[in-house]
Amino acid sequence: MHHSPIAAAVALALAGAALPAHPAHPAPAPATLPAAAAAEATSQLPRGVRPLHYDIAITPDAQGASFAARVAIDLEVLAPTRSITLNAAELAFSGATLTPRSGGAGQSARIAVDEAAQTATFSFSTPLAKGRYRLALDYTGVVQTQAAGLFSLDYDSAEGKKRALFTQFENSDARRMIPSWDEPAYKASFALQATIPAGEMAVSNMPVTHTTTLPDGRVRVRFADSPKMSTYLLFFALGDFERATANVDGTELGMVTRRDALAQAQFALDASKDILREYNDYFGVRYPLPKLDNVAGPGRSQFFSAMENWGAIFSFEYALLLDPAISTQVDRQEIFATAAHEMAHQWFGNLVTMRWWDDLWLNEGFASWMEGRMTARLHPEWHTALNAVRNRDHAMARDSVATTHPVVQHVETVEQASQAFDEITYSKGEAVIRMLEAYVGEDAWRRGVRAYLREHAYGNTVSDDLWRQIERAAGKPVTAIAHDFTLQPGVPLIRVADPVCKEGRSTVALSQGEFSRDQPERKPLSWRVPVIAQIAGAGTGGQGSTLVAGGKGTLSLPGCGAVVVNAGQSGYYRTLYAPKAFARLSAGFAALPPIDQLGLLSDSWALGMAGLQPASGFLDLARATPLDAAPQVWARIAATFAQIHADYDAADPGRQRFADYALARLAPVMARVGWNAQPGEASSRVNLRADLIEILGQLGDRATIAEARRRHAAMDSDGQAVPPALRKSILAVVAQHADAPTWEAMRKAARAETSPLVKDTMYSLLASVNDPLLAGRALALALTDEPGATIGAEMIAAVAANYPEMAFDFAIANMAAVNQRVDATSRSRYFPMLARGSSSSEIVDKVRAYAEKHLAPDARRDAETAVAAIQDRLKVRTQRVPEIDSWLERNGI
Repeated sequence: MHHSPIAAAVALALAGAALPAHPAHPAPAPATLPAAAAAEATSQLPRGVRPLHYDIAITPDAQGASFAARVAIDLEVLAPTRSITLNAAELAFSGATLTPRSGGAGQSARIAVDEAAQTATFSFSTPLAKGRYRLALDYTGVVQTQAAGLFSLDYDSAEGKKRALFTQFENSDARRMIPSWDEPAYKASFALQATIPAGEMAVSNMPVTHTTTLPDGRVRVRFADSPKMSTYLLFFALGDFERATANVDGTELGMVTRRDALAQAQFALDASKDILREYNDYFGVRYPLPKLDNVAGPGRSQFFSAMENWGAIFSFEYALLLDPAISTQVDRQEIFATAAHEMAHQWFGNLVTMRWWDDLWLNEGFASWMEGRMTARLHPEWHTALNAVRNRDHAMARDSVATTHPVVQHVETVEQASQAFDEITYSKGEAVIRMLEAYVGEDAWRRGVRAYLREHAYGNTVSDDLWRQIERAAGKPVTAIAHDFTLQPGVPLIRVADPVCKEGRSTVALSQGEFSRDQPERKPLSWRVPVIAQIAGAGTGGQGSTLVAGGKGTLSLPGCGAVVVNAGQSGYYRTLYAPKAFARLSAGFAALPPIDQLGLLSDSWALGMAGLQPASGFLDLARATPLDAAPQVWARIAATFAQIHADYDAADPGRQRFADYALARLAPVMARVGWNAQPGEASSRVNLRADLIEILGQLGDRATIAEARRRHAAMDSDGQAVPPALRKSILAVVAQHADAPTWEAMRKAARAETSPLVKDTMYSLLASVNDPLLAGRALALALTDEPGATIGAEMIAAVAANYPEMAFDFAIANMAAVNQRVDATSRSRYFPMLARGSSSSEIVDKVRAYAEKHLAPDARRDAETAVAAIQDRLKVRTQRVPEIDSWLERNGI
């Protein structure tokens, strides 16, 4: 699964070998869940029965928002029992019959549904002996309006309003469409058939094998049986779709979109072809299904942007399609990254699945790392390897407060499983893999991954299964280091003493502490930390490495000069230099490689905000940054300037003084980049232009605001005024600084827009307005039908970026209506997320009151994290902002 932007995975012979086809019906095959594994896997269900195969027939009624279905489940009773309990949510049963597979009379079951536990229990008058049976269930269910279970998405078309159906089952929502053992360790095969309206297309994990026209004109479609897989990977979609295909290594790649949008999927199709070839080679195991579709749906979710259903990846349109009217270079790169992430899951997650949600990071951390690796490999011109520092920062921001959790975390409930999809699982998981790969070497890492996939194909694993194979391939200890970084929370802090140069070598003493933003006095945890360092400017010849263990370590490097610790930025730790060592790096900052410039900027900012070094350290580095530095470096500086500006109280006169300084520092960069694209310019420069326009607008730059307004006013008469690459940025500046007539004009344009991608963007931008009265109007608009059922929640979140207290209070006051616009898996995190950008102490009590009233005690982690973020912002405003003021004064600003 790929993170939503609002709310952010991986006998067969070696290369080129294909997996044998897995038996469709597992009756003659080994049991799905061995008794030993069942004893180890967490489960909310009785362990005495396990599914083997599901035969599902569904008849959806899209307009009536309901469906009728029948499922026949081949199962095995492992111990005598009088009842069978499985997962079911919002399903109404009309019949249940159990028949022995060995022959004999069937018996009807008494049905008891527990809505709170999301289970259905089928009890029998005659005890069931050990053996195999078929449980046949007739039932009906609900088509949801948000992405949970079987859900609908409405959109505009040339023929008027249309509705398409899709499924979203991760983490625990297959039970909303199929009574099932809805837990990842209960793998089974699936046969699916659907009765659908004529003229519509149905899509599932496997290809269509039979199509039958019924007497009433409807069509019955049957799909090939799936391999063994977990319930959350099953997929079904139905609508007025079009499909384009290509063939790669014997696999049919498909793109499925609403009618008339297929051309917008061409980039994703081309990208998928390249990615699939690379993955077949990297994993040493060919993609095992006959086809792999990517299915696009309009709208949004607050929980995810794309989902890795085996053989039928689902993506919201903004994560898959390039609309020539509005899509940007960033969109192109994000679409490629999303495809790389979800396709990595076809192996890491689908072929081999974590046993329980404790090890979700095995899916998501690996896919996140693989998306970065694949993007850098296939598109080196994008220079996306530099994004690794940004992704690591996301993890460390979450990991440096007391409400963090280990990468491998114990999950008991569905709610806890939903909350596990966070920065620790994705970004820290990615960063730890990147560090360990650098420690053991790329070749050893790859050999270990290949052995892991071969050994556990179609099975379930825990993290140690991976470490065992990596350690075996590397021939060096890995598991202990991996345990330090995955079984305990937190961020190591490596303190770097001043280097001592003697006889042409530098010796550097290192010590390990812990980087914490809210518990600085707590006794630090202990890690074994792989550290790579380098003499600045000396190239790889000046590099050295060590393992800091027991809290201390020493580096010996060939050559003398400033020392860069965490050279290449593969390590997961913060680096705190002694003052003289930092001063030498600052003086030579312009000559550092871009990735180390980003790392030094990142560490100095985080450490400064935590009070571990002067908060002005970042500003010293920004002042030392040359005009021709990498665009990603300037983008980082500009984004941090915007953050500092936001950290000031709006009434603080220092805020404008800082804005004036930031604008003066960024103006030459903008002048160098310019508003107009140049032939053949680098994609990173294209992205920087868009970033600068938006950030200069946020900082209140009059020239930027005026130019954005001029171009916006001329867009209907001058086709060059608002090029697609800048349309979002220009609209963002205009919307942010809109007055009432401009806001109404933009709303009118949004209502008239027929492209779902453009329409969704415009409604979100209407909610980014600075004017508090217009922000209030955007909140009211969010709860109407006008923006669309899935956009309202995003509009409220957009208001929260400027007015977190207003948005939070509004959402709480209209909780029932807001809940209708947020998918169930997001609700416990959505409301606290609205508040986390606040700097008000009063809202802390409101968030806690919300959590106490509406969330179970074990589902409050996101609320507690929001409180930690608010308290951190308060500390920054009272303790760090004055340091920024002092720096400005010392420098005559």
